[in-house]
Amino acid sequence: MSIDSRRTLIFDGDCGICREYVKYWRELTGDTVEYYPYQEKAADYPHIPLQDFQQSIQLIGADGSVKSGAEATYELCRGVAPYSLLRVLYRYLPGFRFASEAGYRFFSTHRGLLAFLTHLLWGRDHRPSRYELSTRIFLAALGLIYLSAFFSFSLQSRGLIGADGILPLHFFIERVSESLGDAAWLQVPMVFWINASDPAIQLVAICGCILSLLLIFNIQRTVVLILLFVLYLSLYYAGQVFMAFQWDLYLLEAGFLAIFLGKGSHIVVWLYRWLLFRFMFMGGLVKLAGRDPAWDGLTALNYHFETQPLPTPLAWHAHHLPEPVLMTLVALTLFIELVVPFLIFTPRRIRFIAAWLFIVFQCAIILTGNYNFFNLLTVAICLFLFDDAALQRVIPGRLKSGTQAHTPTRANRSGIVARSVLAAILVFASVEQMTYFAFADQPRELSIINRMLFPLNVVNNYGPFAIMTKTRHEIMVEGSNDGVNWREYPFRYKPDAQDDLPGWIIPHQPRLDWQMWFAALSSAEREVWFRRFLYQLLEGRRRVLDLLQADPFAGSPPVYIRALLYRYEFTSPVERSASGHVWKREYVRVYQPVLRLRSGS
Repeated sequence: MSIDSRRTLIFDGDCGICREYVKYWRELTGDTVEYYPYQEKAADYPHIPLQDFQQSIQLIGADGSVKSGAEATYELCRGVAPYSLLRVLYRYLPGFRFASEAGYRFFSTHRGLLAFLTHLLWGRDHRPSRYELSTRIFLAALGLIYLSAFFSFSLQSRGLIGADGILPLHFFIERVSESLGDAAWLQVPMVFWINASDPAIQLVAICGCILSLLLIFNIQRTVVLILLFVLYLSLYYAGQVFMAFQWDLYLLEAGFLAIFLGKGSHIVVWLYRWLLFRFMFMGGLVKLAGRDPAWDGLTALNYHFETQPLPTPLAWHAHHLPEPVLMTLVALTLFIELVVPFLIFTPRRIRFIAAWLFIVFQCAIILTGNYNFFNLLTVAICLFLFDDAALQRVIPGRLKSGTQAHTPTRANRSGIVARSVLAAILVFASVEQMTYFAFADQPRELSIINRMLFPLNVVNNYGPFAIMTKTRHEIMVEGSNDGVNWREYPFRYKPDAQDDLPGWIIPHQPRLDWQMWFAALSSAEREVWFRRFLYQLLEGRRRVLDLLQADPFAGSPPVYIRALLYRYEFTSPVERSASGHVWKREYVRVYQPVLRLRSGS
């Protein structure tokens, strides 16, 4: 920039808080603005009264124009994202100009209060936030989460969607093609339209693992992120009911935003904060909207630890905490989900409090329940509630130095415009979805933007455990050769034996075990996949049997198969001490009557 095109800011050099803000602005504006105290430069501008210099800052443009007060502050930020938005609001938002100037006049006469609030809310070393370091750490964490998701699915893919699996992918593609015709690939975008064989499924998972490693080591970041999103979106559709979980959508949305993150874009960082807000706030909102007495009466945790899909060993102990403690924890859960999310948009030190509350909350969930990468991804996104200055205080020096090697240059104007358009589209779509959820009793069609984004799953609604499950039912699958003596098929992780509790298996998700939990809340007639699962057991399909802990028939499939429903409850401390059992169970009813294979069936 030529010297003649520079602007000049004149400030009160005797004011300590003024000097702090000038230091802050210098980092924002670089060499586009020169800064001088009026004590040195006032004589150079005789047309500006000395009283004006004493009352407010004065910004002199290259053309000699003069702006002061709040207007001068916002003009400083011209072309500096995302601060330049303030200049737009000042010019076009009714009431914003008046409020800004009134606030400026107030604090210009109460500079001690301004200094106190600045130090309280932003810290004494108030500098523009940078996110190069937090971006690098987040992307490494995202790479690890992608790696765990692809690897976990690769271990199960043939039994779930392979040619000899429960829901073969080629059947799914045939049904979708018949239903949607030539537009099928647009409505269900996935690479498996090219090839849906078992080797292709495995290849996608393996490529996902390799790309995840490249992301962890920061190699060809943008290209890798695009490919990871495409491959995981493909598995999401190919996995059918076994991939229909909120965390899969959560990973898709987080992975999509990462494509545009660059090396610390403030706009995309803000979009991650918006995603975190929606995830946490909607989690609380669905609990209120569900009108479940367990949440309204603060008794939800009386049931949750016992009835959640895959409890950890600590879940039994948490279940037996005193009821006042459990009710307090429910109240804290609702507070963290409904109130704390609004702190995401507050000054940095208050935002740090929100981040730590979210992180502690997610860690508590990890201790008592196996939710694969769900909570880990939330913790990773919480990194964007901090800034580089905060993270540099706690991370190891080696990681810090390795990250600093990738410090980005300033984003160009076209990049800022593109990210701003992206942000406008995603925020509009997500607000519309949230509004639609809040007024679900008034059916209406979503906008064309949401309909266009829908196949990509880059804007989603969240909210687990809206209605608390109060009774735990487990399906026991049994086989027999004579219809009299029955043997149970043992699952790897879901409760079967009465002394059985899985350990911590995160970030792995045993998708069959999870789906069995949902099936127990439904009926065999409604769970088409479950009937196919039983059929595959009768045929002795090895890929399906590999999903289980063992084959009780040692490779020779049974003649008959059935499913029984049991009620499971945690034992009391006295009962566990006497028997060593974690669970006690009681027969409820037949879930699926006896089946057998017949010729041509």
